[in-house]
This record gives sequence, structure tokens and C-alpha cells, in this order.
Amino acid sequence: MGIFGSSTSKSVADLLVETLADAGVQRIWGVTGDSLNAINDSLRRHGGIEWMHVRHEEAGAFAAGAEAQVTGQLAVCAGSCGPGNLHLINGLYDCQRNHQPVLAIASHIPSSEIGLGYFQETHPTELFRECSHFCEMVQDPKQLPEVLHRAMRTAIGRHGVAVIVLPGDVSTLDAPEHARPDFAPPALPRLLPDPAALSELAALLNGSEAVTILAGAGTAGAHDEVVALAKALAAPIVHAFRGKEHMEWDNPFDVGMTGLIGFSSGYHAMRECDTLLMLGTDFPYRDFYPEGAAIAQIDRDPGALGRRAQLRLGLVADVREAAALLAPLIEPGRDTRFLDKAREHYLAARKELDELATPRAGDEPLHPQFVAATLDRLAADDAVFTFDVGTPAIWAARYLRMNGRRRLIGSFNHGSMANAMPQALGAQAVRPDRQVVSISGDGGLAMLMGDMLTAVQMKLPIKIVLINNGVLGFVQMEQKASGYLDTNVALQNPDFSAIANGMGFLGLRVARSDELEPALVRALAHEGPALVDVRVDPMELSMPPKIRAAQVKGFSLYAARAVMNGRGDEIVELAKTNLLRRR
Repeated sequence: MGIFGSSTSKSVADLLVETLADAGVQRIWGVTGDSLNAINDSLRRHGGIEWMHVRHEEAGAFAAGAEAQVTGQLAVCAGSCGPGNLHLINGLYDCQRNHQPVLAIASHIPSSEIGLGYFQETHPTELFRECSHFCEMVQDPKQLPEVLHRAMRTAIGRHGVAVIVLPGDVSTLDAPEHARPDFAPPALPRLLPDPAALSELAALLNGSEAVTILAGAGTAGAHDEVVALAKALAAPIVHAFRGKEHMEWDNPFDVGMTGLIGFSSGYHAMRECDTLLMLGTDFPYRDFYPEGAAIAQIDRDPGALGRRAQLRLGLVADVREAAALLAPLIEPGRDTRFLDKAREHYLAARKELDELATPRAGDEPLHPQFVAATLDRLAADDAVFTFDVGTPAIWAARYLRMNGRRRLIGSFNHGSMANAMPQALGAQAVRPDRQVVSISGDGGLAMLMGDMLTAVQMKLPIKIVLINNGVLGFVQMEQKASGYLDTNVALQNPDFSAIANGMGFLGLRVARSDELEPALVRALAHEGPALVDVRVDPMELSMPPKIRAAQVKGFSLYAARAVMNGRGDEIVELAKTNLLRRR
């Protein structure tokens, strides 16, 4: 019997709330509305689940995804009928593509009006199908127990989004007699590799002179096993962005990241190997894969095998299990010259990047590299970092150091703007004792800035470091690299620190390099939410690890067009910032 009394007196909404509570759910992110009123009232009477009142449902979905990523447990968000649950979609796409277990409650119009063009009518079972593993509507109370349990187990077992569509009137009906809220979570399997396939992989690796490991998010919890395998193979480890927090630290085989925002050392370690071993990664950029090498891949998702490149071998298994079984099969006495060369390249690339993280004199706008490196030095050893897409992602990837305790959360595969601050809300809610820092872009923060009020109202002491360059920086760089004049990327920004103070944050503004450290120290020590608005150089370029001929041509074409359009001063500023490196 639940807290609402006998089973016959419980409503569908009561049964839903009790079931979520039994599963360990502690909060629901969303904006309430008329079709959610029954659930809202059940939450009030139950008292065991907190309603996290965000200002925009998209922020609620991002927050739920971050909560799931930090805890590894099921998180929940909700939206009312029509526009309310539609606002969840972008954040849910991010949760799905980041493989986070999230349940979305999409409330719906009255069941008697479905299909009649009613006020706010949409078709949520169709709309959410693409961004979820499970999406079903409950039209009869008898459906609820099984549909809800299936949704929750699917989200947990398949590491993704499940959606239940619930008409508001159905929520008020009596729950089925004898229905119990008890939830038995699925016991997830250990996925062991096929022994014959593992032996075949070992033979391939033993016959290769230059092996590189590409490690992704699937190496979570497998750090020691992957490092031991790299030692046996004398193989450099390149990490994809989502593999950074799992493989970068305490790793003598690390040679940095690859991809558009990675290191040159990571790029060359992949391009110059004769065998690439992919571990728990779905790295999307085809141009960065080696052209003549044999490629083997280990992933627990069979659908990920060979999705990006032609494979010699593909094994369905957990990386931790496979790496532990594979290492003893590697023959000893391997030549280390390929590894040594890759490590030397990495140390040189790392030194070059660190040399860019310098202060500037006087009132010159700050180098964003200096901002990121300073934050890295001052932040707590167990800080949780979130970051916006675009240039904040670049500086996070290159300058935030992972150590096995820090966390790194972003919109990795979906690549949505405005993710960082809402994700910081979700991380802070479940880790109130830890420092949570959002590295936000000025464009991204402005998009969902209203939910800074959520931090104040829900007493979530997040810290926002705002990279304020007055431009959509990554888009601007893409335009220039393609030979276009940068157009429609400028941002007319307010004084974000003043707005933050008006919202109840501690708002600080930094316009000089010597102001940065005192401001960050003060913000990080502040008991409530804080924002540091940092004016950075809009002309700072973030070069990819491999400059292609087409990009060189594009920049040349951009320069010619800029001069012809009377914008030659931009070329001078670009040179000063990125080539002359004035202080």
C-alpha cells in the first residue's frame, strides 16, 4: 500500500508518482500546466519527489540529461500538452544521443478530444519517436503499470530516452485495482567478447607494428584496463571528446584528442598507424580515420560497429571486459618507436597550446586560452564542468585537465547551443556539495538565459564563466575557412554581469587579464550562484589539427573579399592576435 491510502483510492497520477519514487527518482524537471495538474498535486501530497521548476522545458530536459550523466541513474523531465512538451524535444535529442537514461512525461490534451484539432493538439507519439527508444500513449488506466515500467526499463537498459504520453484527464482517473508501485530495475548484463573473435583480434594486433587506440565514452569505468592494454601493445591512446574525462588522466600513453578541435598529435597518431583499435567510440568525422590501416572496433552496441569506417573486425562487448581479456593475448617485446614518436609529438603540441594561454597587457581583450587555463588551475579537483558548443568546447577540450574525479558534460553528439547552463543546473541538483562550473558562450547563454532564475529559485549555486566575444565564434571561423565574409554572426550584448546581479547572482565583469584570477576566486568561493563575464578577443582563431588546402584557399579568399569590402583592418587584427601574439 502506498502513502496515498488503499489502492482503490489512488489515481493514475498517484500511481505514477509512487512508482517513480520506488525507482529512486528524487526530482522531476519541467514547467507545470493544466494537463499536468493532477501529477503536480500528487507530487505535493507525496512529498518525496521535488518538482524542479525551470523557466523553459528545454532547459529541464538538458538538466535531466546532466543529472543522469552524473549519477548514472534514471532522471525525469515533464512537459504539459502541446507547446509544453514540444519544448522538451531539443534537450531530449541531446539525452538520446549522449546515451543518458531519461524518462519524459509528455502530458496530452483530453483523451476525448484527440484527433479533433483541439486547442494545443499535437501528435506526441509521432513527434518523440525519433529521439527516444520507447514512446507510447496511455489511454486507459489499465495500461499505466506496464507502459510505465516498460518505459523506465527501456531508458535504463538501453541508455537513452523513453517517453510516456499521458492525457491530462487520464491522470485523474482511478488507478487499476491491485496495481502496485513496486519497480524492479533491470539487472544489466556483462557483455563478454566471443573467445574466437578475441583470438582473431589478438592475432591482428600481434601482426601490426604500429597500433593506435581510439577511446570514447564507452571506456567509462575501464581506465585501468585500457591503459594496461595500451602498455601491452605499446600503443598511443587518442581520445574522442567524450573519452577525455575517462582516459586523459594518469595515462602515460595519452597523445591527446583528435577531430576538428583536437590536437595535431592525436590526428597523426591515427593517420599513421597500420591498425586502429576503436574502443567504445562512435567518432563521427570520417576525414580523420586512417586510409590504409586495418580497423577493429569493440562496442556494446552492434549498430555502432563499422558505422564510420570499413572494419576488419567488430566485437560486441563491454570495453572493460574485452580489454582485460585481450591484454594477456598480446605478445611481449613490442617495438616502442611508434609510441615514442607519438608521445614526443604530443608533448610538443601540448607545449604549443600551453604557450597560447598567456595574459595580455593593459585593456586588451583576454585570450580565451588564458581564461580556460586559469579556470582549470583554480577549480576544485572534483569540479563538474559543463560547456557550450562552439569555441567554449574548444577551450574546454584543450585546457581543462581531467583527473578521474572531475566530470565533463556537454552536447557532444547533438551539438546544441545553450546546453551548458541548464546542464549545470542538473549536475548541481544531484551534487550540491560539489563545484559546478558552466563555461558558456555569449550566444548560448542568451538563448536560455531565463533559466538563470531557476538557479536562484531552486538554490543551485552554479558558477558561469562567460566567454564573451560578441560573436558566434565557431560559425564565424567556419565562414572564413570557406572563403565567406563573416555575416550575421555579430552579437550586440548587454552587460551580462549587471543582468546576473539583477537576477540574484553574484555578477562580475572582467575586461583585463589582471582582473581574471581575483574574479574567478571570488566567484568560485561564493555560496550562491555566480557569473563572471569575461571579455575575450573575438579575433582568436582555433586551428584544427590538420589544415587542408581547401581551408587555406578559403582563408585566402576571405582575406581578398574583406579587403575589397573595406574590411582590411580585420586581416590586420587576425594577424596581430594569432600570428604576432601581442601581449
